[in-house]
Amino acid sequence: APAGGASVRLCSTGAARQGINQPVIERIIRVDHAGEFGANRIYAGQMAVLGRSSVGPVIQQMWNQEKDHLKKFNELMVAYRVRPTVLLPFWNVAGFVLGAGSALLGKKGAMACTVAVEESISEHYNNQIRTLVEEDPEKYKELLQVIKQFRDDEREHHDIGLEHDAEATPAYSVLKTAIQLGCKAAIFLSERI
Repeated sequence: APAGGASVRLCSTGAARQGINQPVIERIIRVDHAGEFGANRIYAGQMAVLGRSSVGPVIQQMWNQEKDHLKKFNELMVAYRVRPTVLLPFWNVAGFVLGAGSALLGKKGAMACTVAVEESISEHYNNQIRTLVEEDPEKYKELLQVIKQFRDDEREHHDIGLEHDAEATPAYSVLKTAIQLGCKAAIFLSERI
């Protein structure tokens, strides 16, 4: 299914969700919504700085996919009756600052940010896929389809970042490590709060 195109047909009754592990589903949907929200803000920050540069169309293409991801998680939050993280206002600002800040380092800095974030998110999505498969792959088939598609999109963004000289950024490994530590903290907090 295309990004954002995977359908989830759920009834709003409790009977439709009977048998699902609601705490696990709530954590997954809450954190993925927060992550896609944050990714949108990162790309918004990058576009604010580099939107008119030669890399602007590349960033816009990735951002468009992230917008589709966020739309799908907005739908899943309603379908599964999951509340968003209370940290969304913080992620709103932090994501934009990270995107704009990395873009101020130039094209390579923006792409280094993309590589770091998308690598973290791909790993996170893989962990969720393992969790849902262990729970019951048939019961969570549609959610697994969405997460797998979005993971593949994130991997593609990661590779685009590498193709656009992310690793040539000064202090690349330090920058990447710092961003990934931030991602891990954001994931941990957004799952719980």
